[in-house]
Amino acid sequence: MAINSEKLGQILQNFVTATSDVQGAAMVTPDGLPLASSLPSGMDDERVSAMSAAMLSLGERIGKELLRGTIDRIYVEGNEGFSILTSCGEDAVFLVLAGKAAKQGVLMLEIKRTLTELKPALA
Repeated sequence: MAINSEKLGQILQNFVTATSDVQGAAMVTPDGLPLASSLPSGMDDERVSAMSAAMLSLGERIGKELLRGTIDRIYVEGNEGFSILTSCGEDAVFLVLAGKAAKQGVLMLEIKRTLTELKPALA
């Protein structure tokens, strides 16, 4: 069965519009190729995908070198907000961009719920 990129795009758009303080989201391959995205205007999905792959690669290396095991989530906090990269199986990674006012517990729960919708669309 083929990846349903239209369905992925709908799920991402719903997640961004329904989740407080989320500014954008994307599904990318571990190689840095975009599958679907709902990003703020002016953000290039190919560039975002490439940076996500770089974050994933570095996170996996850190996990291995520091004996932390398999990486499930990479969390980057800046003074303007958060970038959260979460594994979505072997073939995809879910990137979420959230503002600094985002409630982290709510955000993590919404990411978990959205992953249960995204995984079937990848199969």
